[in-house]
Amino acid sequence: MVVQAREGLLTDTAHILVATAVPAERDAVARGLHDDSPAIDVVAVGVGPAAAAAGTATALTRAALAGHPYTLVVSAGIGGGFTAPPGAVLVADAITAADLGAETPEGFVPVTELGFGTVTHRPPVSLVRDIAARTGATVGTVLTVSTVTGTADRAALLAQRHPGAVAEAMEGFGVAEAAAAHDVPVAEIRTVSNAVGPRDRAAWRIGDALAALSDAFGKAAPVLESWKNT
Repeated sequence: MVVQAREGLLTDTAHILVATAVPAERDAVARGLHDDSPAIDVVAVGVGPAAAAAGTATALTRAALAGHPYTLVVSAGIGGGFTAPPGAVLVADAITAADLGAETPEGFVPVTELGFGTVTHRPPVSLVRDIAARTGATVGTVLTVSTVTGTADRAALLAQRHPGAVAEAMEGFGVAEAAAAHDVPVAEIRTVSNAVGPRDRAAWRIGDALAALSDAFGKAAPVLESWKNT
């Protein structure tokens, strides 16, 4: 049985945690999973990197204290695509905090160049490869931002700083930070709802992106359930 998990409701058989921002994404993921798949819990952890980190850490801690720790965490949801069209499936080979650092007269400096912290988490290569093969996803960097891009200039700047970026969203890095603190591997799967750039609500395809998210997890579930961190 697939559990459409809510905060505080976790199964004792799951070994995979899928963290989404909002209930609509949680339910889309759960709809795509197979009814005979008890290995996956899906939880809406909140919007933005801070809420995502806190919610994911809470779920990981609760499961560990109950004696059934998760062995994989997946950040999932819809997001903006740099070049991919609405409905496209994207898998992160790098989960990067795009705006964690300092502005200087010479430009933006990531926190790592200031001498502390991290700005990128890298999912297991074999897992990324297998999910992409199963879903037909495009692989690249998924950026985590605290403020969604709303101008062409900002989109161009992010693309210049991160040439491998395929998408931006608001939770992946927070989820990854929590997973790293628990020494658990992380992945990120996104489907495109809109283009990164000027906000044009008329062009958003949220329904298409949620349907694509369901389809992607239907295809990816066997990969997630059988994957071993070796």
